[in-house]
Amino acid sequence: QVQLVESGGGLVQAGDSLRLSCKASGRTISSNTMGWFRQFPGKERDFVAAISRYGSTTYAADSLKGRFTISRDNAKNTVYLQMNSLKPEDTAVYYCASGPAGMIPGNQYHYAYWGLGTQVTVSS
Repeated sequence: QVQLVESGGGLVQAGDSLRLSCKASGRTISSNTMGWFRQFPGKERDFVAAISRYGSTTYAADSLKGRFTISRDNAKNTVYLQMNSLKPEDTAVYYCASGPAGMIPGNQYHYAYWGLGTQVTVSS
C-alpha cells in the first residue's frame, strides 16, 4: 500500500510559480510511474504530467509543455510538479498518483494509488 500526500498548493497571482510536492509513504515508489492530474469543478481529472520510475522519461499534456515540469527524488520518495507562468485557468485541485512501470502515463485508470489533492488557485 502506498500513501500519497500532496503539498505546496495555495493562492497565487497570474504569472507566479508554484512547486507542488507529493510525498509517498508505506513503501518505495522508485519502481513506479508517477503522475500528476488536475480536476476542475464538475469535470473529470485531466492528465498533467508523468515521470518514469527512474526519471529518464517525462510526459506532459501538450497544452502544458513548457510551463509545467515533473521531477522526482527517489531517495526522498517524493515527486514534484514545477508550475511556471500560472494562469487563472490553471485553478484546480491537483492530484498525485502512482502506478506500475510501463503503464500508459496519461490514463488515470492505470494508476493504483492517489493522494487527496491540493488546491491551486490563480487570481488574475
